Amino acid sequence: MDTAQQAQHAARIAEQGYTVIEGAVSSVLVGELRAALDRVEREHALGYAASRFEGYQTVRIYNLLAYGEPFWQVPLHAAVLPIAEQVLDPELLLSSLSAITLGPGQEGQPLHEDTQQIPLARPRPPIALNAMWALSDFTVANGATRIIPGSHRYDGPPPFGAELPTVAAEMPAGSVMLFDSQLWHAGGTNTTAERRYAISCYYCVGWMRQQENQQLGVPMELAARMPRRLQELMGYSVWRGQYGHIANRDPIELLGRERTTQMIWDDRRVAALASPSAAEP
Repeated sequence: MDTAQQAQHAARIAEQGYTVIEGAVSSVLVGELRAALDRVEREHALGYAASRFEGYQTVRIYNLLAYGEPFWQVPLHAAVLPIAEQVLDPELLLSSLSAITLGPGQEGQPLHEDTQQIPLARPRPPIALNAMWALSDFTVANGATRIIPGSHRYDGPPPFGAELPTVAAEMPAGSVMLFDSQLWHAGGTNTTAERRYAISCYYCVGWMRQQENQQLGVPMELAARMPRRLQELMGYSVWRGQYGHIANRDPIELLGRERTTQMIWDDRRVAALASPSAAEP
């Protein structure tokens, strides 16, 4: 995908609150991820969730990065990450990576938005972006995500339990729907006899606290094997040279990486910021 296409997707997110990239994920990777989810569910004896919101007939697997390399490809995907960086922040973080497998008979989820717990006025610039990976065809029948286009510009989240007209975000397997966290949405009802597989790759701006504490949830020896960009997305990074440091050191050094971040109070950075030609804020 070229930069012009990325800009088109970012513009659609700004206008409608979401965009769909069809054919983003190869059928090979879709199959690999589905097989990995089945393996993790089986090996760890995972079952259905225990709340209405998560879904009594839904298997949710959190902290996917801890379950091995197949899942490491998701946050770094070349068709998705550049758009997230453009919409949010080049120094964005991976807030969470989880699987959402709707079983037969799963009822529709309550309408909600993903950052309604954050005490900031709406509408606002996007602070989080969900990339919903369709590992099955998303249809009305099997519980495709229900959305209200343009609702990311509303001045508040939906009333809990509200029944409002929605649109089903239907898309073929291998598609990715990216949507502003402010968009009103809900998982649909699965009336089929088949499971609907999906992965939610949730990004946030670099200054925001992540949903999953990945520094504790992913063993450090496992994190040390990951690509550097994924380590940075997990939080082994310093936002704007200031937030997230450890005793004035870049936390990525804990993983055996060379420090590349220049702290905001370093003499060279201060001099650069004082220069009229400085590009950074």
